[in-house]
Amino acid sequence: MMVRFAPLNVPLRRRLQTAAVLQWIFSFLGLAQCCLAAFILLSLSSWWIVALLYAGWLWLDWDTPICGGRRCQWIRRWSVWEHFRDYFPIKLVKTVDLDPDKNYIFGFHPHGLVSSSKSSLSYLMSRPQGGNVAVIAVGAAREALDARPGALTLQLRQRKGFIKLALRHGAQLVPVFSFGENELFEQIQNPTGSRLRTVQDRLQSIMGISLPLINGRGVFQYSFGLMPHRKAILTVVGKPIQVATIASPSSEDIDTLHKVYLEHLSELFERHKHECGLQEHQHLTFT
Repeated sequence: MMVRFAPLNVPLRRRLQTAAVLQWIFSFLGLAQCCLAAFILLSLSSWWIVALLYAGWLWLDWDTPICGGRRCQWIRRWSVWEHFRDYFPIKLVKTVDLDPDKNYIFGFHPHGLVSSSKSSLSYLMSRPQGGNVAVIAVGAAREALDARPGALTLQLRQRKGFIKLALRHGAQLVPVFSFGENELFEQIQNPTGSRLRTVQDRLQSIMGISLPLINGRGVFQYSFGLMPHRKAILTVVGKPIQVATIASPSSEDIDTLHKVYLEHLSELFERHKHECGLQEHQHLTFT
């Protein structure tokens, strides 16, 4: 395979963009392991008291993630997030204004990699003051195994947990589709029934996350690596679906709202697909 190297005269702004994405890749794949190793080394050294204090803080702070985390404006203003956005670039389209006094569940498509915490979602949606948004990658880990350039199939027909949650809390449902996201990586062919897919499905059932074998680009070359390709991403936030509060929704209630959600998602896709170069014959498929 011929390796395509990056030119030497890359502008500084593009180097900063690449560095921003590289730190995200490291955070996603290796930061937890590095922190665990540091904790173990501290525990076995003369600095064990630091590890003990951290363990105490971790115990006291255990429920913070499921309660929405801890927002820090200083971190939110870091320029690294702007460089990350400009790497692709990412464009966000809001089709309507949202009422800040209501709670929303954003169904994000396509694909996801990890499961959502039901307790975290319930906490956010049960807050009476409103103004909270929970974003759920509905396709979950299984859909990630089918994510590749040109893929328009969503694992959605049996995904109804977020529908039930919306009914229980009266949270408005908002379909969100991110055009171009499946173009960021290639994936080794793993059709259903293949040996690779069988192993991936087995690992997913054990660990709860999927392990797609992806290929992107590197830092100094464009032919292979774990860095995503520079592809434009257009994320479109649709119109909220009004949801009545039903403390104990029936199967019929869930199915009815689920059907409405699929219709709204399809309409959102059809309305904006031409902006991303998709053809008239290309449509979403639900499985």
